[in-house]
Amino acid sequence: MRSHSREIIIYYNSESSSDRRALAYAKSISKHIVAYDHSKNSITSTNWKMILSKLDREPKLLLNKAHPYYQKNIKGKEFNDEDWINILQKNPDLIKAPIAISGSTILVLDTPTDVLRLT
Repeated sequence: MRSHSREIIIYYNSESSSDRRALAYAKSISKHIVAYDHSKNSITSTNWKMILSKLDREPKLLLNKAHPYYQKNIKGKEFNDEDWINILQKNPDLIKAPIAISGSTILVLDTPTDVLRLT
């Protein structure tokens, strides 16, 4: 997964004020934004595999472990990578932060201003 160097692809949750702020910062640094709201449209398993490969992270590291659903249904259980990707797809509200891609750079935006590191 690669974007044009001036384009920013951002995967975010429009129901999260922090994610919306990250999107606003992205729009302030580039006119070329492709925004995917994962609360409304599921990210394909193929895209998740590419994202995770570029991030060099395990899927479970993208999850908000404090979320009540995580605490009740996931905590303490072992899953393979496919199962974790399934969890990401079916429970996008568990994703703890937006993900931004510009050129060959991909970042997990732990704070809204992290997107500024793409400039």
